[in-house]
Amino acid sequence: MKIERIELRRIYLPYVRRFETSGWYEDGSFAIIVRVDADGVTGWGEAPVSDGPWYNEETYQTAWFMMQTFLGPLLLGADLDDPRQTRHLFKRVRANRMAKSGLEFAVWDLFAREQTISLSQLLGGTRDKVEVGVSVPIRPDIPALLETVEGYLNNGYKRVKIKIKPGWDVQPTRAIRERWPNLRLQVDGNSIYHLSDAEHLKELDQFDLLLNEQPLDHDDIFDHAKLAKLISTPLCLDESIVSPDHARWAIELNACRIINIKPTRIGGLADAVEIHDLAQAAGMPVWHGGMLETGIGRATNVALASLPNFSLPGDISANDRYFPRDIVHNPFTLNSDSTLTVPTAPGNGAVVDEAYLEAVTQERLVLK
Repeated sequence: MKIERIELRRIYLPYVRRFETSGWYEDGSFAIIVRVDADGVTGWGEAPVSDGPWYNEETYQTAWFMMQTFLGPLLLGADLDDPRQTRHLFKRVRANRMAKSGLEFAVWDLFAREQTISLSQLLGGTRDKVEVGVSVPIRPDIPALLETVEGYLNNGYKRVKIKIKPGWDVQPTRAIRERWPNLRLQVDGNSIYHLSDAEHLKELDQFDLLLNEQPLDHDDIFDHAKLAKLISTPLCLDESIVSPDHARWAIELNACRIINIKPTRIGGLADAVEIHDLAQAAGMPVWHGGMLETGIGRATNVALASLPNFSLPGDISANDRYFPRDIVHNPFTLNSDSTLTVPTAPGNGAVVDEAYLEAVTQERLVLK
Protein backbone atom coordinates (compact mmCIF):
# COMPACT_ATOMS: atom_id res chain seq x y z
CA MET A 1 0.00 0.00 0.00
CA LYS A 2 1.34 3.40 -0.96
CA ILE A 3 0.80 6.10 1.67
CA GLU A 4 -0.88 8.95 -0.20
CA ARG A 5 -1.96 11.37 2.51
CA ILE A 6 -1.20 12.08 6.19
CA GLU A 7 -3.30 14.37 8.35
CA LEU A 8 -2.15 15.54 11.79
CA ARG A 9 -4.44 17.14 14.34
CA ARG A 10 -3.28 18.58 17.64
CA ILE A 11 -6.20 18.49 20.06
CA TYR A 12 -7.14 19.52 23.56
CA LEU A 13 -9.70 17.22 25.21
CA PRO A 14 -10.64 17.97 28.85
CA TYR A 15 -10.48 15.24 31.49
CA VAL A 16 -13.27 14.44 33.89
CA ARG A 17 -10.93 15.54 36.69
CA ARG A 18 -7.30 16.55 37.09
CA PHE A 19 -4.85 13.65 36.90
CA GLU A 20 -1.90 14.05 39.27
CA THR A 21 1.20 11.86 39.68
CA SER A 22 4.32 12.24 41.82
CA GLY A 23 5.86 14.66 39.34
CA TRP A 24 3.16 16.46 37.33
CA TYR A 25 -0.54 16.96 36.74
CA GLU A 26 -2.75 17.44 33.70
CA ASP A 27 -6.28 18.74 33.19
CA GLY A 28 -6.75 17.37 29.69
CA SER A 29 -5.28 15.53 26.73
CA PHE A 30 -2.89 17.28 24.34
CA ALA A 31 -2.75 14.28 21.99
CA ILE A 32 -1.87 14.39 18.32
CA ILE A 33 -4.39 12.45 16.22
CA VAL A 34 -3.14 10.92 12.98
CA ARG A 35 -5.09 9.99 9.86
CA VAL A 36 -3.33 8.06 7.08
CA ASP A 37 -4.89 7.34 3.67
CA ALA A 38 -3.87 4.79 1.03
CA ASP A 39 -5.76 3.04 -1.77
CA GLY A 40 -9.09 4.45 -0.60
CA VAL A 41 -8.62 3.17 2.97
CA THR A 42 -8.18 5.31 6.11
CA GLY A 43 -6.24 4.41 9.24
CA TRP A 44 -6.25 6.26 12.56
CA GLY A 45 -3.53 6.63 15.19
CA GLU A 46 -2.72 8.69 18.26
CA ALA A 47 0.37 10.07 19.96
CA PRO A 48 -0.77 10.77 23.58
CA VAL A 49 1.89 13.39 24.27
CA SER A 50 1.70 15.91 27.11
CA ASP A 51 2.21 19.64 27.31
CA GLY A 52 5.49 19.16 29.23
CA PRO A 53 8.42 16.69 29.29
CA TRP A 54 7.38 15.08 32.58
CA TYR A 55 6.68 11.44 31.70
CA ASN A 56 9.34 11.28 29.00
CA GLU A 57 11.25 13.85 26.96
CA GLU A 58 8.49 14.47 24.41
CA THR A 59 5.82 17.16 24.37
CA TYR A 60 3.08 17.96 21.89
CA GLN A 61 5.34 20.70 20.48
CA THR A 62 8.29 18.37 19.88
CA ALA A 63 6.12 15.55 18.53
CA TRP A 64 4.31 17.91 16.17
CA PHE A 65 7.62 19.19 14.83
CA MET A 66 9.08 15.70 14.38
CA MET A 67 5.96 14.31 12.71
CA GLN A 68 5.67 17.31 10.37
CA THR A 69 9.35 17.72 9.53
CA PHE A 70 10.91 14.26 9.56
CA LEU A 71 8.64 11.29 10.31
CA GLY A 72 5.67 12.27 8.16
CA PRO A 73 7.81 12.89 5.07
CA LEU A 74 9.58 9.55 5.60
CA LEU A 75 6.21 7.77 5.63
CA LEU A 76 4.50 9.78 2.91
CA GLY A 77 4.81 8.00 -0.43
CA ALA A 78 6.21 4.82 1.12
CA ASP A 79 4.98 1.62 -0.52
CA LEU A 80 4.48 -0.85 2.33
CA ASP A 81 3.76 -4.58 2.25
CA ASP A 82 3.57 -4.96 6.04
CA PRO A 83 2.95 -2.47 8.88
CA ARG A 84 6.16 -3.64 10.58
CA GLN A 85 8.10 -1.91 7.82
CA THR A 86 7.15 1.42 9.40
CA ARG A 87 9.67 1.00 12.22
CA HIS A 88 12.42 0.44 9.65
CA LEU A 89 11.45 3.66 7.87
CA PHE A 90 11.77 5.53 11.17
CA LYS A 91 14.91 3.81 12.43
CA ARG A 92 17.26 6.56 11.27
CA VAL A 93 15.41 9.02 13.56
CA ARG A 94 16.58 8.52 17.13
CA ALA A 95 14.15 8.39 20.06
CA ASN A 96 10.94 10.48 19.53
CA ARG A 97 9.05 7.26 20.19
CA MET A 98 5.62 8.75 20.89
CA ALA A 99 5.77 10.72 17.66
CA LYS A 100 6.72 7.53 15.81
CA SER A 101 3.99 5.49 17.48
CA GLY A 102 1.16 7.81 16.47
CA LEU A 103 2.02 7.33 12.81
CA GLU A 104 2.79 3.63 13.17
CA PHE A 105 -0.57 2.96 14.88
CA ALA A 106 -2.36 4.53 11.92
CA VAL A 107 -0.47 2.26 9.51
CA TRP A 108 -1.45 -0.86 11.49
CA ASP A 109 -5.07 0.30 11.51
CA LEU A 110 -4.84 0.96 7.77
CA PHE A 111 -3.59 -2.57 7.01
CA ALA A 112 -6.17 -4.24 9.25
CA ARG A 113 -9.00 -2.28 7.64
CA GLU A 114 -7.68 -3.04 4.15
CA GLN A 115 -7.63 -6.76 5.00
CA THR A 116 -11.07 -6.47 6.71
CA ILE A 117 -9.76 -8.06 9.91
CA SER A 118 -9.51 -6.68 13.41
CA LEU A 119 -6.28 -5.16 14.68
CA SER A 120 -6.29 -7.78 17.43
CA GLN A 121 -6.30 -10.52 14.81
CA LEU A 122 -3.53 -8.86 12.81
CA LEU A 123 -1.38 -8.60 15.96
CA GLY A 124 -1.99 -12.20 17.01
CA GLY A 125 -4.47 -11.59 19.82
CA THR A 126 -6.12 -14.57 21.50
CA ARG A 127 -8.74 -12.99 23.79
CA ASP A 128 -12.19 -11.54 23.19
CA LYS A 129 -12.04 -9.59 26.48
CA VAL A 130 -9.15 -7.99 28.38
CA GLU A 131 -9.04 -7.50 32.13
CA VAL A 132 -8.56 -3.91 33.23
CA GLY A 133 -8.12 -1.87 36.37
CA VAL A 134 -8.04 1.81 37.21
CA SER A 135 -5.21 4.23 37.99
CA VAL A 136 -5.97 6.64 40.83
CA PRO A 137 -4.09 9.95 40.87
CA ILE A 138 -2.69 11.53 44.01
CA ARG A 139 -5.57 12.95 46.04
CA PRO A 140 -5.53 15.83 48.55
CA ASP A 141 -6.04 13.59 51.60
CA ILE A 142 -6.88 10.05 52.74
CA PRO A 143 -10.69 10.54 52.89
CA ALA A 144 -10.68 11.86 49.32
CA LEU A 145 -8.58 8.90 48.22
CA LEU A 146 -10.89 6.37 49.85
CA GLU A 147 -13.93 8.08 48.34
CA THR A 148 -12.33 7.97 44.88
CA VAL A 149 -11.38 4.29 45.19
CA GLU A 150 -14.83 3.40 46.46
CA GLY A 151 -16.40 5.12 43.48
CA TYR A 152 -14.30 3.08 41.06
CA LEU A 153 -15.05 -0.15 42.89
CA ASN A 154 -18.76 0.66 42.72
CA ASN A 155 -18.31 1.20 38.98
CA GLY A 156 -17.03 -2.37 38.71
CA TYR A 157 -13.23 -2.08 38.67
CA LYS A 158 -11.61 -4.95 40.54
CA ARG A 159 -7.97 -3.78 40.45
CA VAL A 160 -6.69 -0.42 41.67
CA LYS A 161 -3.35 1.30 41.18
CA ILE A 162 -2.51 4.36 43.25
CA LYS A 163 0.10 6.94 42.44
CA ILE A 164 2.57 7.44 45.29
CA LYS A 165 5.39 9.82 46.23
CA PRO A 166 7.49 10.47 49.36
CA GLY A 167 5.07 11.47 52.09
CA TRP A 168 2.15 9.89 50.21
CA ASP A 169 2.93 6.19 50.06
CA VAL A 170 2.74 4.00 53.17
CA GLN A 171 -0.23 5.71 54.81
CA PRO A 172 -2.54 5.84 51.77
CA THR A 173 -1.64 2.24 50.89
CA ARG A 174 -2.37 1.15 54.45
CA ALA A 175 -5.69 3.00 54.46
CA ILE A 176 -6.83 1.24 51.28
CA ARG A 177 -5.65 -2.17 52.45
CA GLU A 178 -7.41 -1.82 55.80
CA ARG A 179 -10.63 -0.77 54.09
CA TRP A 180 -10.48 -3.45 51.36
CA PRO A 181 -8.32 -6.38 52.57
CA ASN A 182 -8.78 -8.46 49.40
CA LEU A 183 -8.52 -5.74 46.77
CA ARG A 184 -6.00 -6.31 43.98
CA LEU A 185 -3.81 -3.30 44.68
CA GLN A 186 -0.58 -1.91 43.22
CA VAL A 187 1.44 1.30 43.52
CA ASP A 188 3.31 3.52 41.06
CA GLY A 189 6.02 6.02 42.05
CA ASN A 190 6.73 7.32 38.53
CA SER A 191 10.52 7.41 39.15
CA ILE A 192 10.42 9.69 42.21
CA TYR A 193 12.42 7.48 44.62
CA HIS A 194 16.12 6.59 44.94
CA LEU A 195 17.96 3.42 45.88
CA SER A 196 18.67 5.03 49.25
CA ASP A 197 14.90 4.82 49.89
CA ALA A 198 14.99 1.01 49.83
CA GLU A 199 14.24 0.59 53.54
CA HIS A 200 11.27 2.90 53.24
CA LEU A 201 9.99 1.16 50.11
CA LYS A 202 10.31 -2.13 51.97
CA GLU A 203 7.51 -0.94 54.28
CA LEU A 204 5.12 -1.39 51.35
CA ASP A 205 5.84 -5.15 51.37
CA GLN A 206 3.37 -5.62 54.24
CA PHE A 207 0.37 -4.73 52.06
CA ASP A 208 0.35 -7.75 49.72
CA LEU A 209 0.65 -5.65 46.55
CA LEU A 210 0.48 -7.00 43.02
CA LEU A 211 3.53 -4.91 42.14
CA ASN A 212 5.55 -1.78 42.81
CA GLU A 213 5.90 0.10 39.54
CA GLN A 214 8.98 2.11 38.50
CA PRO A 215 10.02 3.57 41.87
CA LEU A 216 13.54 4.59 40.72
CA ASP A 217 14.86 6.79 37.90
CA HIS A 218 13.06 6.75 34.56
CA ASP A 219 16.10 5.48 32.66
CA ASP A 220 17.43 3.11 35.31
CA ILE A 221 17.73 -0.66 35.11
CA PHE A 222 20.88 -1.24 37.18
CA ASP A 223 19.66 0.14 40.53
CA HIS A 224 16.28 -1.53 40.06
CA ALA A 225 18.17 -4.83 39.91
CA LYS A 226 19.68 -3.96 43.30
CA LEU A 227 16.33 -2.89 44.74
CA ALA A 228 14.65 -6.08 43.54
CA LYS A 229 16.86 -8.04 45.95
CA LEU A 230 15.91 -5.84 48.91
CA ILE A 231 12.11 -5.86 48.73
CA SER A 232 9.63 -8.71 48.38
CA THR A 233 6.92 -6.88 46.40
CA PRO A 234 7.40 -7.68 42.68
CA LEU A 235 9.10 -4.80 40.89
CA CYS A 236 7.60 -3.68 37.59
CA LEU A 237 9.45 -1.54 35.08
CA ASP A 238 7.63 1.05 32.99
CA GLU A 239 9.57 4.16 31.91
CA SER A 240 12.87 2.23 31.73
CA ILE A 241 11.62 -0.11 29.00
CA VAL A 242 11.79 1.90 25.77
CA SER A 243 12.90 -0.85 23.37
CA PRO A 244 13.20 -4.62 23.05
CA ASP A 245 16.88 -4.29 24.02
CA HIS A 246 15.96 -2.53 27.27
CA ALA A 247 13.49 -5.33 28.02
CA ARG A 248 16.18 -7.93 27.36
CA TRP A 249 18.64 -6.13 29.65
CA ALA A 250 16.06 -5.92 32.43
CA ILE A 251 15.23 -9.61 32.11
CA GLU A 252 18.87 -10.70 32.10
CA LEU A 253 19.73 -8.48 35.09
CA ASN A 254 16.64 -9.62 37.06
CA ALA A 255 15.78 -5.93 37.43
CA CYS A 256 12.06 -6.68 37.53
CA ARG A 257 9.56 -9.51 37.71
CA ILE A 258 6.91 -7.79 35.57
CA ILE A 259 7.00 -5.39 32.59
CA ASN A 260 4.46 -2.69 31.83
CA ILE A 261 4.13 -2.38 28.05
CA LYS A 262 3.00 0.95 26.62
CA PRO A 263 3.37 0.88 22.85
CA THR A 264 3.49 4.68 22.70
CA ARG A 265 6.47 4.77 25.06
CA ILE A 266 8.24 2.07 23.03
CA GLY A 267 7.69 3.59 19.61
CA GLY A 268 4.93 1.41 18.21
CA LEU A 269 3.19 -1.92 18.06
CA ALA A 270 5.96 -3.84 16.30
CA ASP A 271 8.44 -3.31 19.15
CA ALA A 272 5.67 -3.81 21.74
CA VAL A 273 4.89 -7.26 20.32
CA GLU A 274 8.61 -8.10 20.35
CA ILE A 275 8.84 -7.17 24.04
CA HIS A 276 5.72 -9.22 24.76
CA ASP A 277 7.36 -12.23 23.12
CA LEU A 278 10.68 -11.74 24.94
CA ALA A 279 8.95 -11.60 28.30
CA GLN A 280 6.76 -14.60 27.48
CA ALA A 281 9.83 -16.66 26.56
CA ALA A 282 11.40 -15.67 29.89
CA GLY A 283 8.27 -16.64 31.85
CA MET A 284 7.67 -13.01 32.85
CA PRO A 285 4.13 -11.60 32.80
CA VAL A 286 3.35 -8.27 31.18
CA TRP A 287 0.46 -5.87 31.49
CA HIS A 288 -0.71 -2.91 29.42
CA GLY A 289 -0.20 0.55 30.82
CA GLY A 290 -2.11 3.62 29.81
CA MET A 291 -1.36 7.22 28.83
CA LEU A 292 -4.94 8.47 29.23
CA GLU A 293 -5.52 7.94 25.52
CA THR A 294 -8.61 9.00 23.61
CA GLY A 295 -10.84 6.33 22.13
CA ILE A 296 -8.51 5.97 19.15
CA GLY A 297 -5.44 5.12 21.20
CA ARG A 298 -7.52 3.10 23.65
CA ALA A 299 -8.82 0.86 20.86
CA THR A 300 -5.23 0.22 19.80
CA ASN A 301 -4.28 -0.61 23.38
CA VAL A 302 -7.13 -3.07 23.84
CA ALA A 303 -6.15 -4.88 20.64
CA LEU A 304 -2.57 -5.25 21.84
CA ALA A 305 -3.66 -6.35 25.32
CA SER A 306 -5.50 -9.30 23.75
CA LEU A 307 -2.13 -11.04 23.20
CA PRO A 308 -1.64 -14.08 25.45
CA ASN A 309 1.08 -12.88 27.86
CA PHE A 310 -0.88 -9.83 29.03
CA SER A 311 -1.83 -11.70 32.19
CA LEU A 312 -2.34 -8.83 34.66
CA PRO A 313 -5.11 -6.19 34.49
CA GLY A 314 -4.16 -3.18 32.39
CA ASP A 315 -4.60 0.56 32.89
CA ILE A 316 -7.02 0.70 29.96
CA SER A 317 -10.12 1.97 31.72
CA ALA A 318 -13.43 2.67 30.02
CA ASN A 319 -13.50 6.00 28.16
CA ASP A 320 -15.78 7.74 30.66
CA ARG A 321 -13.11 7.23 33.33
CA TYR A 322 -11.16 10.08 31.68
CA PHE A 323 -13.36 12.10 29.32
CA PRO A 324 -16.85 13.57 29.68
CA ARG A 325 -17.00 13.20 25.90
CA ASP A 326 -14.56 11.31 23.72
CA ILE A 327 -13.74 11.73 20.02
CA VAL A 328 -15.25 8.35 19.07
CA HIS A 329 -18.88 7.32 18.59
CA ASN A 330 -18.29 3.92 20.24
CA PRO A 331 -16.46 4.44 23.54
CA PHE A 332 -15.48 1.41 25.61
CA THR A 333 -17.72 0.56 28.56
CA LEU A 334 -16.71 -1.61 31.50
CA ASN A 335 -18.14 -5.13 31.60
CA SER A 336 -19.43 -6.54 34.89
CA ASP A 337 -16.29 -8.69 35.26
CA SER A 338 -13.92 -5.68 35.08
CA THR A 339 -13.05 -6.28 31.42
CA LEU A 340 -13.28 -4.45 28.12
CA THR A 341 -14.51 -6.24 25.01
CA VAL A 342 -11.94 -6.52 22.22
CA PRO A 343 -13.30 -4.96 19.00
CA THR A 344 -13.92 -7.38 16.13
CA ALA A 345 -14.66 -4.79 13.43
CA PRO A 346 -11.99 -4.19 10.78
CA GLY A 347 -9.04 -2.17 12.06
CA ASN A 348 -8.81 -0.95 15.62
CA GLY A 349 -12.58 -0.69 15.77
CA ALA A 350 -12.76 3.00 16.69
CA VAL A 351 -15.49 4.96 14.90
CA VAL A 352 -14.14 8.50 14.93
CA ASP A 353 -16.55 11.35 15.68
CA GLU A 354 -15.08 13.64 13.05
CA ALA A 355 -17.35 16.57 13.89
CA TYR A 356 -16.28 16.59 17.54
CA LEU A 357 -12.68 15.92 16.55
CA GLU A 358 -12.87 19.10 14.46
CA ALA A 359 -14.32 20.97 17.43
CA VAL A 360 -11.41 20.05 19.75
CA THR A 361 -8.68 20.51 17.13
CA GLN A 362 -6.17 23.23 17.99
CA GLU A 363 -4.00 22.87 14.88
CA ARG A 364 -4.24 20.82 11.67
CA LEU A 365 -1.71 19.88 9.02
CA VAL A 366 -1.99 17.79 5.84
CA LEU A 367 0.92 16.13 4.05
CA LYS A 368 0.18 14.78 0.57
